[in-house]
Amino acid sequence: MLTRSTRLAATLIGCAVVAAAVGAASPTFWQTATEADFLRGEVENLAIDPFGRLTLGPSTSPVYEASAPFLWATATAPDGTLYVGSGNEGQVYKIDANGRGQVFFDSDELEVHALAAVPGGGVYVATSPNGKIYKVDAGGKATTFYDPPDAYIWSLVVDRTGTVYAGTGDKGTIYKITPDGRGTVFYQAKATHAMTLAFDREGRLIAGTGSPGRVFRLDANGKPFVLFDSSYSEIHQIRVDPAGNIYATALTGRPGGGGGGGDAPAPPPPAGPPPVATVSTEITAVAVADISVSASPAQSGGRPGGAAAGAVFRITPDGATDVLWETREDTPYDLAFESGGSVLVATGGKGKLFRLSGDPARATLVARADAQQVTTLTTDRTGQVLFGTSNPGKIFRLSAARADRGTFTSDVRDAQTVATWGAIKWQGLVPPGTRVEVSTRSGNTKTPDEAWSDWSSPYATPDGSAITSPRARYLQWRAVLVGSGRTDAPLLTSLTAAYLPRNARPRVTSITVHTPGTVYQRPFPTGEPEIAGFDGETPERRAAAQLQGSAGSGPNIGRRAYEKGLLTFIWRAEDENRDDLVYDLQYRREGETTWHTLKQGLTDAIFVWDTTSVPNGRYTVRVVASDAPSNSAASALTGDMESTAFDIDNTPPVITVNAVRREGGRITFVFEVRDDNSAVQKVEYSLDGDRWQAVYPKDGIADSRFEQYELAIPDTQGAQGVVLRATDALNNVSSARGVATGASGGR
Repeated sequence: MLTRSTRLAATLIGCAVVAAAVGAASPTFWQTATEADFLRGEVENLAIDPFGRLTLGPSTSPVYEASAPFLWATATAPDGTLYVGSGNEGQVYKIDANGRGQVFFDSDELEVHALAAVPGGGVYVATSPNGKIYKVDAGGKATTFYDPPDAYIWSLVVDRTGTVYAGTGDKGTIYKITPDGRGTVFYQAKATHAMTLAFDREGRLIAGTGSPGRVFRLDANGKPFVLFDSSYSEIHQIRVDPAGNIYATALTGRPGGGGGGGDAPAPPPPAGPPPVATVSTEITAVAVADISVSASPAQSGGRPGGAAAGAVFRITPDGATDVLWETREDTPYDLAFESGGSVLVATGGKGKLFRLSGDPARATLVARADAQQVTTLTTDRTGQVLFGTSNPGKIFRLSAARADRGTFTSDVRDAQTVATWGAIKWQGLVPPGTRVEVSTRSGNTKTPDEAWSDWSSPYATPDGSAITSPRARYLQWRAVLVGSGRTDAPLLTSLTAAYLPRNARPRVTSITVHTPGTVYQRPFPTGEPEIAGFDGETPERRAAAQLQGSAGSGPNIGRRAYEKGLLTFIWRAEDENRDDLVYDLQYRREGETTWHTLKQGLTDAIFVWDTTSVPNGRYTVRVVASDAPSNSAASALTGDMESTAFDIDNTPPVITVNAVRREGGRITFVFEVRDDNSAVQKVEYSLDGDRWQAVYPKDGIADSRFEQYELAIPDTQGAQGVVLRATDALNNVSSARGVATGASGGR
């Protein structure tokens, strides 16, 4: 009978056999084991804690689906009625405790960004752009309560006396409006927008602004005191807990600021595909960002490595400020407090709801809505949390009880080529009466659709089961966690799926034929110290060497030098599988059809050829790259490339002096230079060992293998001995002596 370890070993050996048969020798392991890994997937009724553990979370249930795409604000009446402000039609929905809803108020403006309950019944409604504050009674009858000159009304709060405070933009004005509708400027902030308002325990007004992002405390006379000057461009929401702590969500917002409706603050611009509308004079919506990781400051290491998209701050009653949570991708919009002291944070742009708890605070993903943004949080009469979303506009209820069943769907793994799937295994804790069911599916399109395979049957053992999904380029897995109906719940901590991409053919991308005679010295050693007691190469250095050898980088070369007769070839090759490569070098002479072996089994992408070993002529070399070191003989592949044609010429040109004439006190040497293989490049003369001087051919340009020359010099005693020197295009040099006493000279 096979033990568990024996079965796992047999499974892995089977994977290795498949690897040897069809592709690269080393399989790739796709591991999901951290909070960031799990956050890339989709969850339903599951929670992801900061330790990267997946477990059953609170269940969410739909309450109401609006026709509007954006839900911006909520307000709860004493009888349990929920009012919801929306865009892009500027409507307010009225939803009863049973989830029955209807359009309660339809304004002439496009957006309803703020709501506040009217003492005695009804609701205040703030609209934008160029909006008004309406007072709508319980029957839906609306009157204009206050009409400020500002473009946007972002926030409304009502104090104990029934006085209304309104935060507006784009001039950062806060208005104080008496119950009879008479308004005055309470505070003119030195900011573009007064985004959010709240009251502290003493009834003092707390305001958050945008451009810049600051938190103010205002006394009864409107005297401001800055509680917090953030590095963010916008304080989006402020909430005050029963202990008097002030919590604020901060966003990066748009760069800059400035006035005008087009500069109204909005969540950060989209980080991914197609953007949705941001705040403008016509439409207000939430930008969509692709979410891949979310972490606390301690987990993310703060700002370095990328600007944060947002943060949650806490200002204690004594004035101290703490960063509770900072995230580079999720955009925090709203906050709500739970009875145990934890804080719920509503975010975009994948509709996540996080819980901050502990000291220091850690973030746990507790729910993910079927929407791009969770924009508003509130509680009903029973204390249950309700949250509103945008894209699309829906209302959900978050249950306080743990769900009995939850589903995690991973992101899609791209194997780059059609792959053979290996084993899938996972780790976790499964108490009696609970279970974890893991399935896979595969396909050849980036987005799973009907053309993908069906979900496989659940795999039998977490210690390693062969993936049964068909060979394909993309893979996805799903885990279903089922509780016992009591307090016990399963826990999934990691999952690993092995796959073997199809072996890709290596490619030689370039061959450089250097100038004849150009060679390179070996580089100096790196000087990295050896490790005492360790015989071998460290994994880090070995990985770096493999990466350099398989990613298309050139050889490591030193200083350039010159050696006649040698010809240097340097090439570049790449392999999609990052396999180790070896190279064979072949050559053929022009006119031949057979390739001759020059060198085999090269591991460096450089070779120096002693060209004196072959006759002069015109040649081509071919580099053949093979991934045999990383594959079996049956699966290894090769790729090749031919160089441009080049000349080999190790024979110097011939100088022939045809005549020597004396005329008018001058001596003229008539000679010719001939080379059988390459063009004459340069001819010079020297008088009895004096410096060399250039001689130009009769046609004015040295560009062929036969050139004629006439050299006229003064008829002096020193002219009896003239030395001629010719150099061809491949740096072969010959010389001859001209003698003035004869009719012709010799070599």
